Amino acid sequence: MPVSSPSLTLTNGLMYGFDHCSLAGLVISGLLIALSCCSWTVMGVKLFLLRRSRLANRDFEYEFGGSPHPLALFQSNEHFPRSPYFHVYYAAARELAFQLVGVDQPDKTFATRLQGAGRITGSQVASVHRAMERSVSEAALKFEANMSVVAMALSGAPFIGLLGTLWGVMDSFALLGQSPGSNSLQVMAPGICAAMLPTIVGLLVAVPSMFGYNLLVSRIRSMVVHLDNYASELASVLDRHYVDHRSPADELPSLGALGSPNLPSFAGAAPNPPGRNISLASVARPPGTPAS
Repeated sequence: MPVSSPSLTLTNGLMYGFDHCSLAGLVISGLLIALSCCSWTVMGVKLFLLRRSRLANRDFEYEFGGSPHPLALFQSNEHFPRSPYFHVYYAAARELAFQLVGVDQPDKTFATRLQGAGRITGSQVASVHRAMERSVSEAALKFEANMSVVAMALSGAPFIGLLGTLWGVMDSFALLGQSPGSNSLQVMAPGICAAMLPTIVGLLVAVPSMFGYNLLVSRIRSMVVHLDNYASELASVLDRHYVDHRSPADELPSLGALGSPNLPSFAGAAPNPPGRNISLASVARPPGTPAS
């Protein structure tokens, strides 16, 4: 007697279950297949987006490292729209330019005004740091978008398949109750086989989604950590070039803080003793000259 291979047996079982599946089982299996397509689409798009962002970050770092000063790329109006690093840099450069020269977009006089600009204070650079933090948060949200579809496929597909299986088993027992005189195995076998189909489809949806979800979470977390590190490094570079770190005690005092000057008495004369009034004319009269 020939023995069929396991793969052929599995294929025959799936085809037999599909042929004898009820309408509810077919609807649930179709829903699981649609969820699987959405999950695979999200995973493929996310992997492509992460790879493209990593390559774009490498190109931007190369250009930024070769620029003469930190705002050179912003001044030349160069853009790297696929690089998350560039979005963090651009947000910081716009806010820094506004604090330095009063505009957040480079124009024809931007280079001249930037050369004549001074340094900003620590309170002003705090707004630059907040702009970078917002850009990092927006990039993290963009990377994590639609990950809920993969999570639903991972956690919900087995339970949806189990629902279809229980539904099919219930139909099989109902059919067995309506045929008391027939062989129980022959009556229940087609229904039980068809009831297993939604569970198998649910597992086929959940298992790849589990591996894909874990892979994407680890890569997204790595990308966000790299973004945080880059924002910290960029903040240090901008602080060294454009922030005044002198303490208030090191600044020159104003004339108002100095007060009025303390000058010596006129012609070196001694102070007027108590009870004696000396006029300016008597002080200025040469010795031996009679008083008028």
